[in-house]
Amino acid sequence: MRYRSQHPSKLVWLLSLALSVAVSCSRPAERKFAGAPADAPVAAQTLTGLVVRIADGDTVTVLDASYAQHRIRLQGIDAPESHQAFGTQSKKSLSQLIFNKTVTVAYNKTDQYGRMVGKILLDGKDINLEQVKAGMAWHYKDYEREQTAEDRDLYAQAEDEARSARRGLWVDANPVEPSAFRKEQKEERRNAR
Repeated sequence: MRYRSQHPSKLVWLLSLALSVAVSCSRPAERKFAGAPADAPVAAQTLTGLVVRIADGDTVTVLDASYAQHRIRLQGIDAPESHQAFGTQSKKSLSQLIFNKTVTVAYNKTDQYGRMVGKILLDGKDINLEQVKAGMAWHYKDYEREQTAEDRDLYAQAEDEARSARRGLWVDANPVEPSAFRKEQKEERRNAR
């Protein structure tokens, strides 16, 4: 007791220092997008972890250091559905790229299904973009405003190049975009009732 009464300011200072360190350590890491233009998202949170599940060509599960699982929807791309043409190949492509590997996810939103929506990076390589380059996904133009201008251009160019080279899903003369496929499936279920 005597120590506290003689040095209350030191105790208050130590407690406030400990509290500020604890608060700053509990904040999610922020990372600015490299070369982000004025219309781009200002900052993203990052998550690093092991890819433990590939649901399809644009959705994975990442296990973080505290063993929490996070479902990730790859931003800027739309891959064929599992039961759609090239769905299996798209999933296999993504699996070969990142399954059982440690990745970093830069994300800035959660979708209506509770998935983080972000860019997956492996050793500095944009895996979302790699799926588009391989012809295993479309550039998802419905949500391109959520990308940086640089990424919008890169993804659109990658899709054009894959289409011209007839890579992946582009071997089909008229591939059906996943969003149109989902809408068609929904209508069929509705009509079947």
